[in-house]
Amino acid sequence: MKTNKYKIAVLTDLKKSAIETLKSTISLAKMIEADIEVFHVKKPTDIVKHESQLSAFRTINEQHTSTKKKLEDLISSVSGDKEINIKYSYTFGNVKNEIEDYLTQHKPDMIVLGKRSPKSLNLNGDSLTNFIIKIFKGAILITGNDNILESKQELSLGILNRKNVTVNSSLGQDVLSLSQKPIKAFSFVKQDNQSRISKKQPDSKTVDYVFEHNDNTIKNLSNYLTKTNINMLYLDRENNSNNVQGLKQSEIKSVINSLNISILLSSQQS
Repeated sequence: MKTNKYKIAVLTDLKKSAIETLKSTISLAKMIEADIEVFHVKKPTDIVKHESQLSAFRTINEQHTSTKKKLEDLISSVSGDKEINIKYSYTFGNVKNEIEDYLTQHKPDMIVLGKRSPKSLNLNGDSLTNFIIKIFKGAILITGNDNILESKQELSLGILNRKNVTVNSSLGQDVLSLSQKPIKAFSFVKQDNQSRISKKQPDSKTVDYVFEHNDNTIKNLSNYLTKTNINMLYLDRENNSNNVQGLKQSEIKSVINSLNISILLSSQQS
């Protein structure tokens, strides 16, 4: 039996967008040959609402059964032809602590999150997405709820925040290799006269789109992604000399919140 190259962890709250998130994950897993594990954490405060110890134990047992069934139903509803190995696990506890423990034990190559509203699931002031970005050095895929990746559809990739299409991980390189050519590379500059210029590189593998870096940068980017039919944006989060007018942390958050296509955040070198 073939051993797949990558491990993908899908962190899910089992809410409405879970199906779309898992569908996109399965499509990507087929492209790059990866195994998937779906992981869910339920907070004890969402479970135990009874004063009686006996009632509390009964409720916990019911929640174990209910959570397991929800995960099994989620996977069976989207797993299709069983080409991809999908496992699941869950636990009850503090969301932040349990996710950190899970990542330490399982060491996935990529984490997948569904698109969340900025106010959802705050952890001491941090949304789950911001929390994962801070603690996880591997690749992070944030899926668009209305723009599901399809394995039979050719990947149309855009790259943001780099001077070239060279990436720092084998996973990133594999994703790049699957994309339509030429790849669109988006960058920002300060000069007014450079705004919205496109230039095809001599090797015909990339087309550069250059925007003026101002208050409308993210809006202009969103419009161009739509016009150029991009269905995944690769966003470099390394803070190094390769960046072109690199995005501030707040702008990276704005990109995530504003775009409804899948966004792949690069891994970070240790």
